[in-house]
Amino acid sequence: MREEELERLRAIVRDCVGRHEYASAMFYAGRVALATGDPTDIYMEAQALLLAGHHRRALHLLTSSPPLLRDLRFRCLAAKCLEELKEWHDCLTMLGEAKVDEDGNVISQKDSNMMNLDKESDDHEINILSAICLLRAKAYQALDNRDIAKQWFKAAVKADPMCYEAMECLVDNYMLTCEEEKKLLSSLNFRKEDQWLYVHYSCMISKHEKSSILEAKFRDLEEGTSGSSFSISPVNKSSKCNADLIACKAEYYYQCGEYQKCFDLTTAILEKDPFHLKCVLYYLVASVELDRPNDIYVMADSLVKNYPNKAVSWFAVGCYYYCIKKYSQARQHFSKVTSIEGTYAPAWIATCNTYAAQQENDHALTAYRTTARLFPGCHLPMLYIGMESMRTRNFKLAEQYLLEAKKKCPSDPLVYNELGVVAYNMKDYEKAAQWLELALNHVSFPLSELWEPTLVNLGHSSRKLKRYQKAITYYEKALALSSRSLSAFAGLAYTYHLMDKFDEAISYYHQALWLKPDDQFCTDMLNFAIEDAQTRKDFL
Repeated sequence: MREEELERLRAIVRDCVGRHEYASAMFYAGRVALATGDPTDIYMEAQALLLAGHHRRALHLLTSSPPLLRDLRFRCLAAKCLEELKEWHDCLTMLGEAKVDEDGNVISQKDSNMMNLDKESDDHEINILSAICLLRAKAYQALDNRDIAKQWFKAAVKADPMCYEAMECLVDNYMLTCEEEKKLLSSLNFRKEDQWLYVHYSCMISKHEKSSILEAKFRDLEEGTSGSSFSISPVNKSSKCNADLIACKAEYYYQCGEYQKCFDLTTAILEKDPFHLKCVLYYLVASVELDRPNDIYVMADSLVKNYPNKAVSWFAVGCYYYCIKKYSQARQHFSKVTSIEGTYAPAWIATCNTYAAQQENDHALTAYRTTARLFPGCHLPMLYIGMESMRTRNFKLAEQYLLEAKKKCPSDPLVYNELGVVAYNMKDYEKAAQWLELALNHVSFPLSELWEPTLVNLGHSSRKLKRYQKAITYYEKALALSSRSLSAFAGLAYTYHLMDKFDEAISYYHQALWLKPDDQFCTDMLNFAIEDAQTRKDFL
């Protein structure tokens, strides 16, 4: 067969692959490989077989000539076949023996005689060593060796920062603490033209950064001003926007407690890209927080019809039952999610929360501990264990777990808030005030109604420390966020009462009782305030 004819057939193979006509690609690639015996053509045939789902046949072709397996591309493709066949031990054997340290640095590779025959691809493809590290990571993860998997995911993204899948696995599966994520990002070597990717990664790991800082990063990415000559997200320039960036922003809003912003953002993107599954996830969890069961039901129905084998579909069903307080049914569906995808962290956390909602303390604590073991970088299980321990008035234990949560994620204001509540219950009011002030300092956005209880607790702590004017300031700030705060009105009334300002105290007791007429504390204290005011008048 002449070279011109061979080149034409190779072009046909590429065209068939591009049009997903894999049977035709297999046929023509086989003719070319048989005619030339060239390793590149054999590799092309193996690729066509793999794409067509003939994993065993592709593997046989690749392994039938052992010398070819010295080429990294052949070794990697053979391992990919074994990944598809779920033969994880053989996959690792195919990739060869290697060791990696805790920072993701490959420290030994036994097959030192391996080579890469396709040198032309180095400048325009993901580094082959990165692809091999990624395959190793997936194999170890499937074998439930998460510590080694984490190290190989880090090795993959270190070998080539363009290996987005490795970074996404590390972040989404909570394999690293906040500090470890920052350390990894700072160790990556990006080319000048890839600075936009550095910014994108920094957005992925910035779960509680100040809104002004992160919004600037998002704006740079959207406008293409982060060291790149092109715009990543043509927002307001075309009808399409970068859904991955929007999903990253939605996650940030959710983590910061801005649930309405998260819901609005995901709703907007799902109108254009209704099956972007990461956006779907944050649409669902925001809907749960906003108590929107009807929206969840519609989304769950669509997902189950279109993606019956996806974890997020059954997670949506679980969210619906959770939202309508049918916790046992919710737990059944969350369990189905984890059987489909064992690393789906939202389902594990949601399962724990169903036990907590039913006040099954022992089951909840066991589930949270399991989740903490599976997702060592996630601080939420420690936070929730602390909250559960507080509910059972085991404040010392609660403090230990909350401090562990703070160590994993030192930027989450909710952790500081709960530490403040623990300190208050332990009657350490000075420490309580310090923790609660730190909570407010770590809030990413301007204070919303969500933080009204924190301000009220700060008022209570200041009152206990006899800093009455400071307490009044915090109570007034709380009322500015929520004008129907019984605790703030009662706190103001009692503080003025302690300051012997009986008229102000009586006024605020009345306002508190207007909100809750049967409140025993305010009723009793109102009577005392009236008596004290009358006594003063009589004395004068």
